[in-house]
Amino acid sequence: MSISRNELLRGLDGLLQPERFKDYGPNGLQVEGKDSIQRIVSGVTASRALIEAAIAARADALFVHHGLFWRGQDGRIVGWMKERLRLLLAHDISLFAYHLPLDAHPELGNNAQLGRVLGWQADQRFGDQELGCVAPAAFADAQALAAHVERVLGRDATLVPGDSARAIRRVAWCTGGAQGFFEAAIAAGADAFITGEISEPQAHLARETGVAFIAAGHHATERYGAPAVAAHMAAQYGLEHQFIDIANPA
Repeated sequence: MSISRNELLRGLDGLLQPERFKDYGPNGLQVEGKDSIQRIVSGVTASRALIEAAIAARADALFVHHGLFWRGQDGRIVGWMKERLRLLLAHDISLFAYHLPLDAHPELGNNAQLGRVLGWQADQRFGDQELGCVAPAAFADAQALAAHVERVLGRDATLVPGDSARAIRRVAWCTGGAQGFFEAAIAAGADAFITGEISEPQAHLARETGVAFIAAGHHATERYGAPAVAAHMAAQYGLEHQFIDIANPA
């Protein structure tokens, strides 16, 4: 089966409701391809490697979390940007990108899906635009929690344990580059906070407040929402879907 590009856009907008969010770039259709869509490839970032993989998979549309266009970036179409756009346009592939709306969806979004794979269901939201999640947990200490995260995500994490003897009964998380949410997670009553990245101030806050901080990788924490949404849309419209994970150590 196939549907029109505009019908898929309406379905995605209806599901993810981008109008609710103040974001760093345009959500929705970023590059217009062919009118009819039968095959969707999903991925985290619209990198050249993912675009080339989508071409090899004969995709009609690419659905990602990190698109091509961001507020404040150089607007010239040169270098790497020219090459990414050239490939999309040459192969008539539509690019759909949703940033914060994809993070926030309560069932299919990055935060909900990260909670799912780690075994938690949020019972509380916190932070800017209520993107962060909090859930009950049961770990003897931060080291045990970090070991669980590393095992599930398949990569090493950076742990600042805070109070190393503190049991983890409430865990907060927000995917990607959400280290700035740490203070809000502390205020929400978390014993530990998980995100993708860590900056210099968070280590001091963890030590001074006793709340553990775990940085588990920007890409690693955000690779679940895009395929969940794309698979949902594919099932709804009878389309073909393939998730392609381009490895990224960040």
